[in-house]
Amino acid sequence: MIKLMRVDHRLLHGQVAFTWTQSLGVDSILIANDDVMKDEIRKTTIKLAKPQGVKLVIKSIEDSIKALQSGVTDNYKLFIIVETIKDAVALASAYPEIKQINLGGTKPIKEGKQISKTICATKEDLDSLKKLSTSGVKIEIRQIPSDTPINPFT
Repeated sequence: MIKLMRVDHRLLHGQVAFTWTQSLGVDSILIANDDVMKDEIRKTTIKLAKPQGVKLVIKSIEDSIKALQSGVTDNYKLFIIVETIKDAVALASAYPEIKQINLGGTKPIKEGKQISKTICATKEDLDSLKKLSTSGVKIEIRQIPSDTPINPFT
């Protein structure tokens, strides 16, 4: 069961590893990211941030989609973390069981628009998120679980 998918350019770090994991009651974290798969140093750093007692899996976007679709993740209380809005849209579009996307933090980008203190998105990102939103995926901006969720489209 997917508890949440979060967009966070830092991927797994203290706030995510402990606050979100505990709040969601997850037993498994999936880091879905193509670049991390090619970078052993980043992979090692992410593994060091893993909370004790929680399974950590790092896969490419394509392999993450295959794993979700195969049902291999069905027995876990799963927290998916991606680095970009584009990656979140790819996963949610390929796997409709993803019902919620939390926007936690993105890197500032030249062609992007700052939609909150921590979220910068391109027009394409926003259009894709809006399309997911109209199909029933809840989109929220929220740093920590105790923050009030903000709908970026209201």
